Amino acid sequence: MNTIIVVALICAANLPQPDCTRETALDVITGPAHSLQECLLQGPILAASAGHSGDAGRYVKTRCEQRR
Repeated sequence: MNTIIVVALICAANLPQPDCTRETALDVITGPAHSLQECLLQGPILAASAGHSGDAGRYVKTRCEQRR
């Protein structure tokens, strides 16, 4: 069974979404997921758990990656 990695990218609000990557993010938070649906739900939850809920001037972009 392939595990999916949730990647929550915390990016500056003035950074366009296509440019928000692991390299340009202010913070990167990762965690496991077992399905794509779970991954998409977990990104914002991971960010909020790390204290990034409602940060002015920032947004969360969730990526789902296959574990290698």
